[in-house]
Amino acid sequence: MKQSYVYILKCSDESYYVGVTSDLTNRLFKHNTGFYPTCYTFNKRPLELVFYAEFTDITLAIEKEKQIKKWSRAKKEALINGDYDSLVNLAKKNFE
Repeated sequence: MKQSYVYILKCSDESYYVGVTSDLTNRLFKHNTGFYPTCYTFNKRPLELVFYAEFTDITLAIEKEKQIKKWSRAKKEALINGDYDSLVNLAKKNFE
């Protein structure tokens, strides 16, 4: 079964980019060399891989990528730092 990856890149402007690929090494090379001139990361190089997760089902990987893209910066950073206990609390909204 082919591996897929959800990854988070930290950009030079301190923002995060979330993506999905079946070839992580090649995708990182393309991001860092500016292969995709219309990509969000093109003008935000150099890039640093700060998180990735492996999946055996590309459909699940795509779902997780879409989910993480919607997360707040704080929640993404908790994931990056392996602070899984904080993820639930960071999902709660403050309606005050």
